[in-house]
Amino acid sequence: MPLETKTPTAPVYRVARHPDAWALPDWSRAKDGTFGNRFDDPESEYRVLYASSQQVSCFVETLARFRPDLALIEELKDIKGEDDYLPVGEVPATWCSNRVIGSASAQGGYADICGAEWIAALRRKLGSECLRLGFPDLDAVALQTPSPRILTQLASRVVYDMGLAGVYFRSRYGHDLENWALFEPCRLRDVQSKGFTRDHPALAEALRILGLRFGEK
Repeated sequence: MPLETKTPTAPVYRVARHPDAWALPDWSRAKDGTFGNRFDDPESEYRVLYASSQQVSCFVETLARFRPDLALIEELKDIKGEDDYLPVGEVPATWCSNRVIGSASAQGGYADICGAEWIAALRRKLGSECLRLGFPDLDAVALQTPSPRILTQLASRVVYDMGLAGVYFRSRYGHDLENWALFEPCRLRDVQSKGFTRDHPALAEALRILGLRFGEK
């Protein structure tokens, strides 16, 4: 029985550097054959673009690195006094100036690798690699663990070799945020890119969710 796939039913979005949100990364930036991302090709044959079903998810994924460090938050909790506060992370004031948000219609089938049938198939295919990497089993937890990324990169390769367009996955910042890994050549139509400012509604929502604000510099 063929494994179930998903196809976006509405435009997908991507935040990237100006001027083209859908430009593939240059191979010269790859280190050890990949760009260090979750579903990159471990064999360095194809490149991957990462997009989202919701505009807010694009911003959450991009800005999450500016969140306050958890260790710092815990240290501050141990300081007693009237000045107790929760630190707020800051995004550089110029962050918007060299970025664009893109929209496009994505075609083809995408593997929901955290679906039960896909997990079972990947477990048979990548079981030995899973154990070698120190995971007790190949399950949804292993496939959503942020590192080491070689396991999800190997899963990406399995999906690519099956002729599919990419991978569907839920964000580790919240499963209500839906993301797509688009394999080269990306099957896109109605591609657009445009600039945005600080008052973009989805950007403002992402800042609220992450507890971030723009800095003065």
